[in-house]
Amino acid sequence: MSTNVVSVLNDLVETSKDGEKGFLKAAEDTRDPSLKLLFQNRAQKCAEGARELQDVVARLGGKPETGGSMAGALHRGWVDVKSAVTGHSDHAILAECERGEDAAKKNYREALDKDLPADIRQIVERQYQGVVENHDRIRDLRDQYAAAKS
Repeated sequence: MSTNVVSVLNDLVETSKDGEKGFLKAAEDTRDPSLKLLFQNRAQKCAEGARELQDVVARLGGKPETGGSMAGALHRGWVDVKSAVTGHSDHAILAECERGEDAAKKNYREALDKDLPADIRQIVERQYQGVVENHDRIRDLRDQYAAAKS
């Protein structure tokens, strides 16, 4: 069982690392100081989540993941291309961040569908709630920036 749990947790480490890198990229691309601060804060929270999961993997005797996923790298590449085309508009950056958070929600939801020990499920559930809050905040900001553009 613990090998399966290690695998599930390592997938979430990759998800968290993808979020960290994606938010750092968004912070770099935005011109809005308040968004820059938000994205930097979200990147830090993703990094903290990844470290927490890596600690659990190590405690279970597994080898913790240290990087993001190939899908995350491809998404950031797409964000780069799209940002270049849209001129790094804050609305476009927020829309891409929301897509990244959609993927994170899906990955956490799938992890919670697995048979996890209660203490580990509690950690994953808490982090999932953070992802949902992130997603909703980013979505609401995206909508505000869309309204401001019109």
